[in-house]
Amino acid sequence: MKIKSHFSFLLVIFIAIIRTNVSLAECDNVKDYCPTIAPEKQAIFINGLPCENPDNTIAHDFKSMELSKPGSRDDFGSLVKIVTASKFTGLNTLGLSIGRSDIEVDGMVNLHNHPRATEMIYVSEGTLAAAFLNTQNQLFQKILKPGDVFVIPKGLFHFFLNRGAQVATVFSVFNSQNPGLGSLSSLPSHTLESLDNIKKKLNSLSHSELVGVNDLTSAVLDIIYG
Repeated sequence: MKIKSHFSFLLVIFIAIIRTNVSLAECDNVKDYCPTIAPEKQAIFINGLPCENPDNTIAHDFKSMELSKPGSRDDFGSLVKIVTASKFTGLNTLGLSIGRSDIEVDGMVNLHNHPRATEMIYVSEGTLAAAFLNTQNQLFQKILKPGDVFVIPKGLFHFFLNRGAQVATVFSVFNSQNPGLGSLSSLPSHTLESLDNIKKKLNSLSHSELVGVNDLTSAVLDIIYG
């Protein structure tokens, strides 16, 4: 009877393993590194992306110029680029992604979140307001200048507004190989007119920093759900 019980337990575990898609990208590494290569090439499959042969790993795998230029401009006047292991091979299995945002004068990075990552930003140029809304519907907002660092906790909605007279450039680090992105600007129901209204509301909100948390919270909730 005891043997049957143990066998049944092991069988359940085995079935659970073979029926589950497991990604180990956020777990502790079992190797120093694992630069990825294109899936169509012969490779060792680890952590959701194929790894190149360790004998072929070179220093170039750990360098990227992906953030040397801005990303594509959106309707809010920002150019955002997020680089993961698929573009920067040396990041594979390290649980990291990087990003760059260039925000035009009076432009903004619209309300969005990263469901799988905390984001830490470093202001390289310009002046901007950075803010996030926590799960108690409280708004946390600061004016940032070159050299300042700001942290947005995992999964929380946040936005950036250019508050200076020049383009603001921000570099980001995410503690996930695949941070994810949820953005209001991706909703098909948003016309250019509604996008402009969101931009005006968030700009107005930024100027209201000293009014009080409750007022700011109501304003953000109106923008998100209104």
